[in-house]
Amino acid sequence: MKSFICIGCPVGCQLSVETLNDEIKVYGNDCNVGKNYAIREISNPVRVFTTSVKSKDGRLISVKSKEEIPKSKIMECAKELKNITVEIPIKIGDVVLKNVADTGIDIVATREVL
Repeated sequence: MKSFICIGCPVGCQLSVETLNDEIKVYGNDCNVGKNYAIREISNPVRVFTTSVKSKDGRLISVKSKEEIPKSKIMECAKELKNITVEIPIKIGDVVLKNVADTGIDIVATREVL
């Protein structure tokens, strides 16, 4: 049995998840958002990855994955971004790294630096 707090809405239901013979049972959810969140968290957890990279002039530029990536790829993403240096100017949404960790997802700037 695993426990989660649902992040699907402001209620924050305390979820309990039980897996038996490839069947996932969710308890404690007030709605299907919680149930779907718990199932996804058990079967394929994903996260938006955020960090910062250096610009050529030494400033830090905040970046994030454009979409959620598999939680199992987080460390691989961090390693790929560790030595990235970006050109200035950079705008919000500019791609810093394409297809990070072979996920098909790009890393984009979240801050404008001129």
